[in-house]
Amino acid sequence: MAMMSAPSLGFLLSVIVGGVLVLLFFADYFRRRRIEVQSILKTEVEKPSANQRHSKSRPSANTKKHHSRPHSQADKDQNKQHHHLDVNTLKGHGDLVTALCFSSDGRNLATACADEVVRVFKLDDVSSKNFKFWRINLPAGKQPTTVAVTEGASSVVVAAQALQGSSLYMYGEPTAKPSTDGKQTKLSPPEIMWEHHKVHDMRNVLTLVAARASYGTADGSTIVASCSEGTDIKLWHATSGKNLGTVDTNQLKNHMAAISPNGRFLAAAAFTADVKVWEIVYSKDGSAKEVAKAMQLKGHKSAVTCLCFTPNSEKIITASKDGTMRMWNINVRYHLDEDPKTLKVFPIPLHDAKGTVLHYDHLSLSPDGKILAATNGSTLQWLCAETGKVLDTADKEHEGSEHVTILATSGDKKVKLWLAPDLHSSEDA
Repeated sequence: MAMMSAPSLGFLLSVIVGGVLVLLFFADYFRRRRIEVQSILKTEVEKPSANQRHSKSRPSANTKKHHSRPHSQADKDQNKQHHHLDVNTLKGHGDLVTALCFSSDGRNLATACADEVVRVFKLDDVSSKNFKFWRINLPAGKQPTTVAVTEGASSVVVAAQALQGSSLYMYGEPTAKPSTDGKQTKLSPPEIMWEHHKVHDMRNVLTLVAARASYGTADGSTIVASCSEGTDIKLWHATSGKNLGTVDTNQLKNHMAAISPNGRFLAAAAFTADVKVWEIVYSKDGSAKEVAKAMQLKGHKSAVTCLCFTPNSEKIITASKDGTMRMWNINVRYHLDEDPKTLKVFPIPLHDAKGTVLHYDHLSLSPDGKILAATNGSTLQWLCAETGKVLDTADKEHEGSEHVTILATSGDKKVKLWLAPDLHSSEDA
């Protein structure tokens, strides 16, 4: 074997030493990098992140869900706790319910809805889960503002607002028509019997009320009164649509109007403290001849917000911003300048959190005249009409009220039905 020369041996040793130095250099480099990384990781573990710092002041998502579960269940339980007089709810409206009206026998309820539909529900069984109703689709662009049931429940008068002003439509109940196979019957859509446009110029119709004329020589026809947001009130013959007369309160703006159950008197609550009452005069043939000034109810110190007649048409109950309600006897000989008399004065028993008296915006009497229902916004109260004492209260309910033992209120997409409270119960008991 040949021996390696000295220069070759020196070169080989240099390469080996250089390789060892390079390995040592990289080994030291990677060791220092590992120490730095470990140091950084240790610092990140000891230092809480932004989310961790936030979680110390607020529970985590899972914790929050755990704590919120009892609250959600409580809300559900609270929703299930109905007022003991809340008997049922009418659903199915596509938008805000703007008005409602019972038929004279209380077995039908008409609702006006912002979805441009009027529905007439059959209330044969108020505890039913499914109520039958017939549907009235108003002309496009017509928003119903109020409704009145006439001629029992066979027709409905609707007030609707559009850019062109207010309109009145009278619809007849759908009639059954036999189908082509002769086995089933189909209901024809409600038919417009008459209509009037710009009935109050561009002003909105606030209230629409109807009553069957049975006083004196009246022929039993249904009279309808449309009260505008201005100062005018118009009377209409429900069947023919004929305008029977117009009166003006001359009180800046109206709040509402009502017709006595026998069709004799028309009364209006307006901007001032005085209530004006007119008499609808009937001719010998039974038709309405004129609307004549009858009397004024003077005694309140501030604007009267609402009123209602008693079932016998001889008294009126008024509610005012002065914090009182008054019962008036209007069965007087006003032709001989006999003034109506204040029979009773009751304080309004409704206050806000600061103790300020709240005013009522709707009044309605039961058919026997013993129970008075009154609302302020979303609060509903039942009062004894004889004493003015509170029988019951339902807070945060719907707005608006209507006549008969079964009371109806609305304020959103639902209509609530209420039973009348026990006349002998009161909040003071």
